[in-house]
Amino acid sequence: MPDDVFIAISGEALHAKSKVYIGRAMARKAAEDLDEYQLWASLALELLGKAALAYRHPSLVVDPTNWKSLFVAAGVNVTTDVKTITAKTLFERLAHLVPRFDPLMHKFCMDISERRNAELHSADIPFRAMRLGAWEARYWHACDAILRAIESSLEDWLGADAEAPRQIVAEAAAASDAAVKLRVETAKAWFAGLKKAERETLAQEADGMMPIDQVASFAVAFDQIWIETCPGCGCRAFLAGDQTGEDIKQENDEYAMWEIVEREFVGDEFRCPTCKLVLLGGDELDSAGIDYIHTDEVEREMEYEPDYGND
Repeated sequence: MPDDVFIAISGEALHAKSKVYIGRAMARKAAEDLDEYQLWASLALELLGKAALAYRHPSLVVDPTNWKSLFVAAGVNVTTDVKTITAKTLFERLAHLVPRFDPLMHKFCMDISERRNAELHSADIPFRAMRLGAWEARYWHACDAILRAIESSLEDWLGADAEAPRQIVAEAAAASDAAVKLRVETAKAWFAGLKKAERETLAQEADGMMPIDQVASFAVAFDQIWIETCPGCGCRAFLAGDQTGEDIKQENDEYAMWEIVEREFVGDEFRCPTCKLVLLGGDELDSAGIDYIHTDEVEREMEYEPDYGND
């Protein structure tokens, strides 16, 4: 990583600016100006997300189609007009950096960013239509997840103002946890209430189901679907998620044509075909006691870069 990073894409500078903006947001909340509270909060969230990417490497926050910006990210300051990524790209990239940045959190961040754009670039007033309870808890939850990924915290980011957001996050988490546990217990009670023969038949049918057969059951197309045990009925169920990383597990000699790759996936959506239990996002999976990190090994043909034709 370059030692002297241009300030526009410096992780430290982006983090510091996000702290200024969240300070302005808290001041507007104290003044009961909830429109500006959400506006400054949305700006602070985007800066915090970019800081998280820039801490990993500045190239993650610059527009990859702009060669001058890529040079700056590499420490070669050929321009001061650095082009950075859009909010859409930012939140897509955070999903590969922040473990808890699941599709639900991604959608929330995109929604608040789109409301921000409408507020700034049109005559619309989208923030005024949003009740505080409809967005605030999810906002602090997203910020907390990003801050944890860069080994920081709400307390570090907000200072003396952190107590109330931390309490909001805790209360929202407790409510979600209780709701998930109730759904699991309801599924258990339903299955236990069946006759023994019915339970055995359903369990046998579930054992015959395979991940490939479940693709249409999930809301979106995920990278992988794998088998899990349902915390409700105890039958075979399925968890789907996207790939977040991979490593070459087996080194091959120069003549090898195949390699062993260990892949990592983060689960986002759980579905049980038997009791119909559905769990969405890492928080609900945690509450149900399901490990949403999945790894597997695959053997694949090695790929080589084509010759440049100058031999």
